[in-house]
Amino acid sequence: MLVDSHCHLDRINLTPYDGQLAGAIQAAHARGIQQMLCIGISLDNIQTVIDIAQQHPGVVASVGVHPCDVKEGTASAEQLLQWAQQPKVVALGETGLDYHYETESKALQHESFALHLEVGGKAGLPVVVHTREARDDTIDLIKAHGSLEHAGVLHCFTEDWDMARRALDLNYYISISGIVTFKNAEQIRDVVRKMPIDRLLVETDSPYLAPVPYRGKPNEPRYVREVAEFVAEVRGMAFEELAQQTTDNFYRLFTRAKQYLPH
Repeated sequence: MLVDSHCHLDRINLTPYDGQLAGAIQAAHARGIQQMLCIGISLDNIQTVIDIAQQHPGVVASVGVHPCDVKEGTASAEQLLQWAQQPKVVALGETGLDYHYETESKALQHESFALHLEVGGKAGLPVVVHTREARDDTIDLIKAHGSLEHAGVLHCFTEDWDMARRALDLNYYISISGIVTFKNAEQIRDVVRKMPIDRLLVETDSPYLAPVPYRGKPNEPRYVREVAEFVAEVRGMAFEELAQQTTDNFYRLFTRAKQYLPH
């Protein structure tokens, strides 16, 4: 069994499923994906994400404001704590830092990220972190505001082994997306080879970043199988072993998710 540890179910292309999200979820279940973590990214979509999780077996949710969305409005500690207590919410985020697209909102990003980290510790929930071209600041803020006991994950990891190692030292997990299958992604494959197997997760980040052989097409949770198969190949291990280990890792990090496994 597999878990898609990061997807945006409110954004995926449902044309092949007659506009029905249940069809895309069923297609993932048919390929052995037992659960999906649907990610909140803005004040506008958090309730949507919670509703999707609560309406569909096999889906859990995270709640937070993405660094590229902070200018549209950031959440208060009270709001985050309130959302964190909703049924099927298992994480805070996606939060973090993005200096590639959003350099002018650095101060707001820092404030929002620190708040998510602090609330994650208070709520006893892990934090889903987006980081792009902000290595030192990401690690520094996690050190200053994060919880070692309720750490989190650097999702869709595209940085180098040095940053991965520093995150691992802070109890963080590393999640690998379909980018690992791209020709120019040797740096990520290097991280995959060096990673301790008990801190590795796999994800689609769908509808973005579909793995080869679907690159350039809309991504969806069922393709996490291609990501896992490729990661297993890079590590020189059996797919079944990699699937079991990444699933075990998911439930060790997102401890609340286990109670919502579909029967």
